[in-house]
Amino acid sequence: MKAIEVKNLFFQYEDLPVLEDINFDVEEKDFVGIIGPNGGGKTTLIKILVGLLKPQRGTVNIFEKPVSAMNHHIGYVPQSFNFDSSFPISVIDVTKMGRLNQSKIFKNSAEDQLIAEECLKKVDMLTMKDKLIGNLSGGQKQRVLIARALTVKPKILILDEPTASIDSKAGLNFYELLHRLNEEMTIIMISHDIGVISQYVEKIACLNKKLVFHDSKEISREMLEQTYQCPVDLIAHGLPHRILDEHEHNH
Repeated sequence: MKAIEVKNLFFQYEDLPVLEDINFDVEEKDFVGIIGPNGGGKTTLIKILVGLLKPQRGTVNIFEKPVSAMNHHIGYVPQSFNFDSSFPISVIDVTKMGRLNQSKIFKNSAEDQLIAEECLKKVDMLTMKDKLIGNLSGGQKQRVLIARALTVKPKILILDEPTASIDSKAGLNFYELLHRLNEEMTIIMISHDIGVISQYVEKIACLNKKLVFHDSKEISREMLEQTYQCPVDLIAHGLPHRILDEHEHNH
């Protein structure tokens, strides 16, 4: 069954076209990486998929129904979580905030507590539940944000550049976590981390107003140059060459 189906999607802010004729399908339990330059429309596309923005033209279906009827099946981890780091809110309370999506009323019930603890356990953060969120590292905060998204028991998890604020070692552990979660749900992730992402995802989409969607994780030189509209060596910054030429088949 198709988890997501996007057809003939167009979006613009006032007179500025951002997405042009976007078409792609995501199968259930896929792990899709979206790459592309800043301003290429990646975050806008994500916001349309989760129902925060409506396209001017085109359709988006989640499990063969409109987004508006199905967005309770989507867990969303935004690019940044803005809060005052000195504000005294605990890890467990931030996680429980995810339950607001269900009823828009925060009951803070025993069930909410139990679900939040289960989700923190899934991301290896249960032992930190009473710590203040402001005292955590970037990688730990990201895990809490994923736990918050998991509290709606999603069938699809969508992440907007989750590794942007964490170091490379924490990033690798983070991908391992997503790999585990992918056994239970479909994952779509925006990333600038071209070198690493090609090792973990199953399919890659390149987006720069238009979308090049490949049914594999191989990134060709042509795909990158078409998407970023500049020579590949400027994009790759000397990263391992396998992402640009022949792919190793053991990933």
